[in-house]
Amino acid sequence: MRATSSSANSCLRGHGHGRAAAAAACLVVVTLLVVVALDPRTEASWFVLSSSSSSSFPSSISKLQPSGGAGGGEPLLATTSSYSDGGDGGAGGKNSTGKQVLEDVLFQGHGGDGSMLSLINSSSGHDAPQLPVTPPAAAPALAPVLAPAPATESSDDTIQVVPQLERRRDVKLERIELGLAKARSAILEAIQNKDNRPPLVDKDYVPIGPVYRNAYAFHRSYLEMEKLFKVYVYEEGEPPVFHDGPCRSIYSTEGRFIYSMEMESRMRTRDPDLAHVFFLPFSVVKMVKMIYEPNSHDMGPLRRTVSDYIGVLSAKYPYWNRSLGADHFMLSCHDWGPYVSSANGHLFDNSIRVLCNANKSEGFNPAKDVSLPEINLRSDAVDRQVGGPSASHRPILAFFAGGNHGPVRPLLLDHWKGRGDPDVQVSEYLPRGVSYTGMMRRSRFCLCPGGYEVASPRLAEAIYLECVPVVVDDGDYALPFADVLNWDAFSVRVRVADIPRIKEILAAVSPRQYIRMQRRVRTVRRHFMVHGGAPRRYDAFHMILHSVWLRRLNVRVTAPQG
Repeated sequence: MRATSSSANSCLRGHGHGRAAAAAACLVVVTLLVVVALDPRTEASWFVLSSSSSSSFPSSISKLQPSGGAGGGEPLLATTSSYSDGGDGGAGGKNSTGKQVLEDVLFQGHGGDGSMLSLINSSSGHDAPQLPVTPPAAAPALAPVLAPAPATESSDDTIQVVPQLERRRDVKLERIELGLAKARSAILEAIQNKDNRPPLVDKDYVPIGPVYRNAYAFHRSYLEMEKLFKVYVYEEGEPPVFHDGPCRSIYSTEGRFIYSMEMESRMRTRDPDLAHVFFLPFSVVKMVKMIYEPNSHDMGPLRRTVSDYIGVLSAKYPYWNRSLGADHFMLSCHDWGPYVSSANGHLFDNSIRVLCNANKSEGFNPAKDVSLPEINLRSDAVDRQVGGPSASHRPILAFFAGGNHGPVRPLLLDHWKGRGDPDVQVSEYLPRGVSYTGMMRRSRFCLCPGGYEVASPRLAEAIYLECVPVVVDDGDYALPFADVLNWDAFSVRVRVADIPRIKEILAAVSPRQYIRMQRRVRTVRRHFMVHGGAPRRYDAFHMILHSVWLRRLNVRVTAPQG
């Protein structure tokens, strides 16, 4: 496109001083224009690029709008994914740009033409999230922000400047995406050669065996995460609602993660320009305690708190609007976590939501969300609360004790409570003097139905005490770390309609098969451990981060238009 400066035209017309003076004056103006063009702070609107002031956008641009900011502008999110275009985004702001959600599948199973990545063995049972990832492309050649603007002289001696604008370059962002592309390449190589490579060297632990969907690929992915992954924790917000959480309760994984993330030094960065993901450090549990009016059934104040917080961040920083939240994550173990996350449409639809209430029938999307294990901690001495006897010292076939609430437990209690069956001991409350953990240690299988929501702390309790967990649901619960762990190898899943057949189903597990399952429970326990001190490699804290890491690999963030 060509542009003729009106200042240059008036300069050339002059006031009778001749062509030399006019040319000298115009040279000054041209020099000014070139300086402006090369200034990265200059917006494209400084140039008259054509007779029309409208910009041309590709037809693939969707109608997503960023949060915060003021003014209009075209939507800049280019995506072919299933991300929703709804939300409380507001008008497009100056920080707006796009993200490209990659179409290929990272953990998609087996077979195919080699373009698919998979951490799932062909024998996998429980459904695992299908995570899209693309193999890395060649590193792009670094180009200047603006190509040199050629100066031309027409037949009437008018000097014209033709600026050639490109997409504004963000070298730090491109470096981040290039690092992720290299990590994807390493994981792809590990997937394709898992049977032809010796185990990777690791001084602490080498994942191996059927408890993993693809042990070698998981190990490679974990090591890539440790080498590359950086998390930025927003510093805005004051405790107790922000940067705080419960550490000794049924919601302890929420507080423990927030606390560990605040203390993290290896994978946390203080420079947001170096971050792969951004953590929103609010606690829904603390909101319920500090903001919610008891018995009001009004979650409006909680939702407004989250909405206002995102509004502050999106107005202050460019990162939320840059991806419409797709490289941000929140974490909540409260049952209301999913509902509070709906305060912002992009948070619900685009962001990585790490939730205990991982109910697929209520909007939990395993392709981008993370299932958080619910762990009821009563003290910091977790290491002394784990372990249990072998199968020969577990006389009870199946055990459950818990409150009669939710959609599943009433059915379980109605059928098995008070039947006097020594093999299946189901009760609402244990008699005085009977130890709950003692009963779990005496049982071969521990029944883990959800309560008001799908998650249950009994899942982690069973794993801690080496009691094979039995998940009682109809498949709505997305099990924790299911993109890495092969739950069929160390657990049993029973449909709600099969509750009357629980004894028949569990009794059909042979002694040899049970011994294998119990050993695998012992193996997988390290991934659910929450330590009283600093987190340890491969524990629950790092498995949560690894789940976030996997989902970040699915999003490619691009710089804003110039």
